[in-house]
Amino acid sequence: MRLDKFLQVSRLIRRRTVAQELCQSGKVRQNGRVSKAGARVNPGDVLEIDFGWKVTRIRVVTVEHRGTDRMYEELTSS
Repeated sequence: MRLDKFLQVSRLIRRRTVAQELCQSGKVRQNGRVSKAGARVNPGDVLEIDFGWKVTRIRVVTVEHRGTDRMYEELTSS
């Protein structure tokens, strides 16, 4: 699944266009590297999202959306 789509489907970010903008501005890191919106997300990847007022760090559990299942686990939020 694409990074921008994952961020939207997992409800970390409400709109896909906002997810794309964050990726373009270099505020999303995947496994320690700045990622583009089209980067593939796999289970086990660690994502860091810089929202400006906080940085959220998560680990991807699954890329399949199944209702109420959590697609990620939060590692830190500061």
